[in-house]
Amino acid sequence: MLRKTCRDFADKELAPIAASLDKEHRYPLEQVRQIGELGLLSVEVPESLGGTGLDYLAYAIAMEEISRGCASTGVVMSVNNSLYLGPLLKYGTDEQKKKWVTPFCSGERVGCFALSEPDNGSDAGAAKTTAKLEGDHWVLNGTKSWITNGYEAEASVVFATTDRSKKHKGISAFIVPKPTEGLSLGKKEDKLGIRASSTCSLIFDNCHIPKENLLGEPGFGFKIAMGTLDAGRIGVAGQALGIAQAAFDCAIDYAQKRMAFGKPISSFQAIQMKLADMELKLESARLLTWKAAMLKDAGENFTKEAALGKLAASEAATYISHQCIQVLGGMGYVTDMPAERHYRDARITEIYEGTSEVQRIVIAGRLLKEYAQ
Repeated sequence: MLRKTCRDFADKELAPIAASLDKEHRYPLEQVRQIGELGLLSVEVPESLGGTGLDYLAYAIAMEEISRGCASTGVVMSVNNSLYLGPLLKYGTDEQKKKWVTPFCSGERVGCFALSEPDNGSDAGAAKTTAKLEGDHWVLNGTKSWITNGYEAEASVVFATTDRSKKHKGISAFIVPKPTEGLSLGKKEDKLGIRASSTCSLIFDNCHIPKENLLGEPGFGFKIAMGTLDAGRIGVAGQALGIAQAAFDCAIDYAQKRMAFGKPISSFQAIQMKLADMELKLESARLLTWKAAMLKDAGENFTKEAALGKLAASEAATYISHQCIQVLGGMGYVTDMPAERHYRDARITEIYEGTSEVQRIVIAGRLLKEYAQ
């Protein structure tokens, strides 16, 4: 029922405008509010806090269907669910949840997540942004980069160094409202894909936030960030699956309609081999993603499986969108067809929330620990 609801919404409200949103770099404000009304911006949040109260498998399925309609809308949904609400649900106090979770469930507000910096992305423990406790306020200084939802977000989970001598164990997490004095935004990045979502830097210049806006304990920031990214990778995998499915649908539809030598090109074995390989990668990645979600729902360790799902789904999206263009030929290279947009949107899924290289490091690290026991 959830899948059908999301698919119907994506087909009717997102797919018809996805190309214009992309071309105009236009944030899908009304559509984000609508998915909020459907409960898709707070899938795992308990109903008592204003959320939908479903599990992570439901979230992965919903992410795929929404992203199949519009990948940009999908990433807005992903960031609010996984990266913003996720750590608040796990580490926030009752008062913090009331103030920073409930108002961000309906679609009227969205949040963001600020971990990466100009000089570090994969090296999350090297945060140069600092936070110092002065009286009853924390004072933040530094710059966070590549922040999705940066312009629209009304709050952010921000990671900053509170004790440099402790390295990654000296990083803490904070809830920063926006706007707030001392916080400014960098330019909107002009991106290859997911162009309807905003991406910018958050610049902190003696930014004062209340002492009670510390999330978790001092020094817990790195642990919070890594746990949040584990779960977030399931959401990105769902987004990648949606892009891959949209590209696959486009390829099959065109192959069945395009005539060459008196018959549809889908009858040629060369095209059939492409379609078979595309389906193999798509279904394999989907099952890996669902396994990671089910392990999380069962309370089991899912770090390796989330990395497997994210790696497989993102590389499947890149491969399938590439092959989609090949099936369409010249028509795949022009904006009259969605193939080129899927190709551009797919590429980021191999980069954010851990590059493909980082996923392989995570997978290998967990494997070696398993076999050492």
